Amino acid sequence: MINKKKIIVVLPAYNAGKTLQKTFEEIPFDVVDDVILTDDFSNDETIEVAKKIGIKNIIAHDKNKGYGANQKSCYQKAFELNADIIVMLHPDYQYTPKLIPAMCSLVANDLYDVVLGSRILSKGALKGGMPLYKYISNRILTFIQNVLMNQKLSEYHTGYRCFVAQLLQKIDFENNSDDFVFDNEIIAQCCFLNAKIGEISCPANYFEEASSINFRRSITYGFGVLRVSASYFLQKIKLGSFSIFKNL
Repeated sequence: MINKKKIIVVLPAYNAGKTLQKTFEEIPFDVVDDVILTDDFSNDETIEVAKKIGIKNIIAHDKNKGYGANQKSCYQKAFELNADIIVMLHPDYQYTPKLIPAMCSLVANDLYDVVLGSRILSKGALKGGMPLYKYISNRILTFIQNVLMNQKLSEYHTGYRCFVAQLLQKIDFENNSDDFVFDNEIIAQCCFLNAKIGEISCPANYFEEASSINFRRSITYGFGVLRVSASYFLQKIKLGSFSIFKNL
């Protein structure tokens, strides 16, 4: 805990058997109270490794439902466990868990509602091996999003996020996409609620075992991001009504 706030780390996993233990062992349990792993029907030993290293809260999907669906399961379980602060961390060791105390401290002390681990600040992305085409598309998409959504974030696409649980409980994320654009939808919803969003510089590592979507799915994701941002803009100026912003 920090400031008597219960901190839960959620690990949305898919074929993370080779990196899960290394990620888990770096989690700072002097501040983290619990860990939840959701396995999206992996075809490797992710579940076996999770049990071996002592993760108590394991949710195993009976079919591959998608990255967004994986997060939905994680967050609902975190609510059941009465989390005050929820950290979403990819278990592929692309992001270091060592930043969890810093991210959670910013939320626990009411400075921010959301803290993002940014790969772009301090040039962490390219140093860590992010493919150039992904870096360029990240920068272009982020620029467009900042214009349409009136924000000043360095990136919207990180898989390392810390939320105050009360904020997520206000969002009907169950109606969001089950695919990768879920990440972008939930940030847009936070912005729509005028949540205080902070960022912290985060090194990132790209290696063979780290999860990464291919070029074709990256294109699909990119168009999804543009759709979400355009929907946000139109909803804000009252020229449209979109389901992801309903009741916000």
